[in-house]
Amino acid sequence: MPPTLASLVHHTALKLTVRAGEDRLDAPVRWAHASELADPVPYMEGGELLLITALKLDAEDREAMRRYVKRLVGAGVVGLGFAVGVHYEDIPDALVEAARAEGLPLLEVPRRTPFLAISKAVSAAIAADQYRAVTAGFAAQRELTRQTLTDGPEGLLAALAGQVDGWAALYDASGALVATAPEWAARRAARLTADVTRLRERPAPASSVVAGPDHDDRVELHSLGTGRRPRAALAVGTAAALGTAERYAVHSAVALLTLTTERSRSLHAAEQRIGAAVLRMLLAGEPDHARAVAGDLFGSLLDAPFRIVVAVGGDVGGDGLGALAETAESAAARSGEAVLVVPERERLVVLAADGGAAVAAVCEHAAARETARKTDEDVLVIGLSAPAGPIAASAAYTQAEQALSVARRRGRVLVEHEHMAAGSVLPLLADDAVRAFADGLLRALREHDATGRGDLVASLRAWLSRHGQWDAAAADLGVHRHTLRYRMRRVEEILGRSLDDPDVRMELWLALKATSPETG
Repeated sequence: MPPTLASLVHHTALKLTVRAGEDRLDAPVRWAHASELADPVPYMEGGELLLITALKLDAEDREAMRRYVKRLVGAGVVGLGFAVGVHYEDIPDALVEAARAEGLPLLEVPRRTPFLAISKAVSAAIAADQYRAVTAGFAAQRELTRQTLTDGPEGLLAALAGQVDGWAALYDASGALVATAPEWAARRAARLTADVTRLRERPAPASSVVAGPDHDDRVELHSLGTGRRPRAALAVGTAAALGTAERYAVHSAVALLTLTTERSRSLHAAEQRIGAAVLRMLLAGEPDHARAVAGDLFGSLLDAPFRIVVAVGGDVGGDGLGALAETAESAAARSGEAVLVVPERERLVVLAADGGAAVAAVCEHAAARETARKTDEDVLVIGLSAPAGPIAASAAYTQAEQALSVARRRGRVLVEHEHMAAGSVLPLLADDAVRAFADGLLRALREHDATGRGDLVASLRAWLSRHGQWDAAAADLGVHRHTLRYRMRRVEEILGRSLDDPDVRMELWLALKATSPETG
């Protein structure tokens, strides 16, 4: 604790006597300062014990003393020490009354106690308090280090919460809550994810102070990591601002968690290299070798159906792919499932359990990006395969690439291969090359119709839609079937192709669908 007016009054060597403000002696003293200025306020910072002899004051003027004391209180002066036996044998009643009226502690300083002795006592008490804080900080650092080595980040959080008499929480790279101490703080910490997300958008290291969810505590947020993108975040909630010892504890926790995070990054890089080797073996049709290399790290992933994700693009600097990788890895870590994440130059490949948390997180991430997207430039595009096993990994990879290609053409963030197979082929016709082919195939018919000599395109569409049934197609057009037969012969003559050929009928039908408004 810093020195207080009460501790100075109880200092046996100083012999101070309280003349006013007895109920405010618990105020901490930041410094002791002697000044004989009539107005020392411009030189005060707040928290001082001001020492005077009233050399330049009319201490018997009640109005002057009232104004003087009022200004001292307004400047944050916590106490006034008056030396008796110098210019006044006793503290004038005017000053005592003014101090009592404003609640300012007034201390009588005997002649035999020099101001220097009071200043030394304050300085010594401040130094002792700082020493105690530093010592406590080092002790806290040792305890936090021990807990980290024995129990990991969870042990560190528990020790830190005890050190600051509050709570602590750890968030992962995606901003999701990983652990809290004590357990009752989990709901409180979970409601700060928006603040953590804003902190993660700033380059590390970064910190901020926010009000707790219920505005009953003060929360410090610190990013963890040495790279441009923070790898994690620490939240520390307390009822009041941190003292020196608590500040040492928090800084030590940040340093230890950063070291743990950076070590984890090195291990993560090694895991990615192993994952890349496993993926290459799977795609090469060597599932047994892949299992041997995967071992306990990815082995469980190959024991059940999995899906392959192929993603490209994203924000400038690769944050799109980086955020997607963090999303998949964080979701898998929270659910205790294995996930294989392999960066490949300008693309990202993810192999994750079918129906698992990682695949669900990828889909949710894509949906959020779809909603927030404002431009087609540098957009994240994702293809998702159907469920597969190790033997069919190569086919699943091809499916993911096909879905990715369709997502690009459709202007979508994510397309699942299963939806392509279960849906219609018509959206695939929305391609410039397909439309160019269709326009070329039908151009002669459209030019014929433009002269007003018939309606060959509409007649061809009606005839094909009725599978070549003359009466039904003629009824749809409102013409005689002989008229329709004549028009179809003209189509064959103009195109130089027979409508008896099923391939010709298929190409004409797709051309008509590719150039119809609903296909675009």
